[in-house]
Amino acid sequence: MLRDSLTQAQKDAMKARDKDRLAAIRLILAKIKDRDIELRTAPAAGDDDAVISEVLQKMAKQRRESITMYEQGGRQELADQEKGELAVIEEFLPQQMSDAEVSAAIESIKAEIGAESIKDMGKVMAELKTRFAGQMDFGKASGLVKASFG
Repeated sequence: MLRDSLTQAQKDAMKARDKDRLAAIRLILAKIKDRDIELRTAPAAGDDDAVISEVLQKMAKQRRESITMYEQGGRQELADQEKGELAVIEEFLPQQMSDAEVSAAIESIKAEIGAESIKDMGKVMAELKTRFAGQMDFGKASGLVKASFG
């Protein structure tokens, strides 16, 4: 479904002659194709949308890091280009959970699996990744899980 949306968005950008959007969508499709090639040699892949969401999450994270680095380095024109790509990438990402929703999910999972100490953090994170793939930033979630035990 996401793959079809991306293909349609590419066609729409071509018709509208929106070069920046088209370049960003082509970049996304190229990364997805790379991931497809990687998965050919791997055992049975999961849900196609989950794979695409994972690729989009990784691309978004890279863009955010690049924006920070460019702004610190005084390269605003490059930061603006990255922001444009990030905006296109985020259009195709599933809606992200708020911090409050992430905290509620963490507490729910802790109660379900009986997590009581920081030693159980790995179990909680594994369950979060299974249930909420593509819906939260697991870097932030990791900090929230750690704080919930402290």
